[in-house]
Amino acid sequence: MTRVVAVGLDGSPESLAAADWAARESLMSDLPLRLVHVGGQQPHEQAPFAGEPVPPAGAGHPATLLRETAARLHHRHPGLRAATDRLPGQPVPALIGAARDAELLVLGTRGPGAPVDFLPGSVASAVVARAEQPVVLVRAGVAAEGEHLADASGTPSEATPYREVVVGLDLSDADDTVLGFAFAAAARRAAGLRVVHGRSGPEPQDGQADVRTRILSPWRAKFPGVEVTEESVVGDAGAHLADASRKASLVVVGRRIRRAALGSHIGPVAHAVLRHAAAPVAVVPHD
Repeated sequence: MTRVVAVGLDGSPESLAAADWAARESLMSDLPLRLVHVGGQQPHEQAPFAGEPVPPAGAGHPATLLRETAARLHHRHPGLRAATDRLPGQPVPALIGAARDAELLVLGTRGPGAPVDFLPGSVASAVVARAEQPVVLVRAGVAAEGEHLADASGTPSEATPYREVVVGLDLSDADDTVLGFAFAAAARRAAGLRVVHGRSGPEPQDGQADVRTRILSPWRAKFPGVEVTEESVVGDAGAHLADASRKASLVVVGRRIRRAALGSHIGPVAHAVLRHAAAPVAVVPHD
C-alpha cells in the first residue's frame, strides 16, 4: 500500500466532485493525490467542474481529461501534490487495484435515492463491496462549503468549523479499523464525532452503555481533542445514519470483508446509507 489518496475520474460531474473532495482530503492528510482513469471507462464529453464548464473539444480524451483536471485542482488547492495515471483493463478490477495501492479511494456517485448506483453490476457497488481499503463515495454537487457550518448570516462558508463526522457503531461487531478511521477523520477536521448505534428496544440498564464505554474509551484517550456524542437509536441504524448525514461533513460505516464462495456484499446498513446519505460516505472494510 502507498500512502496516497486515489480518485477515479471519468469526467462526469460526480467524478469531478469526488476529485475536488479528494484534493481537500489529500491536503488535510498531507498525502499526495493520484488521479486515475481506467481504459474501460468511457469519458464524458462535457461536465461542470466547480461551476466551470469543461470544454468539449478534446474533453473525451483520457489524457486531456486527466491533465485539465489536475490543472484545475492545483489552481484551486495551492500546495497540492497530484499525479495522473491511466490504468488498463475494466473499471472494477482496475479501481480495486487502485484502492489496494492507496490509503483511500474516492469515487463519484449520483444523488440520494438514485437506485442505479448500488444495484448489482454497477461500478460503485462492485468496488465498494470488494475493495480492502476504505472507499469514499462523493455525490455530484458536493461543495467544500457544504461540509462546514453556516456562518452567522446562515450562509455556507469554508471559513467556519467543519460539521461533525458521523460513524455507525455495531456493538456486537465493533472494529478498531472503523473507529480509528472515524476518529482520525474528525481530528483532521477539528470536528466533533457522533457515534450512532442501533438497538431493537429499550436499552438495558447494565448492558449497552457499559459496552459503548469500553469500546470508545481507548479512542477517546488517543484523540482527546475530539468531542464525542453518543446516540443510541431504536430501529434501522442505516436510516438514522442517513438522517444524521444532513448535518455531517462525512459519514463512516463499516463493511465486513467476506471471502466466502457467495462473494462480497455491502451489508444492509452500509447499503441504506449509500442510497440515502446527503454527505460523502466512507465505507471502511474490516475482518
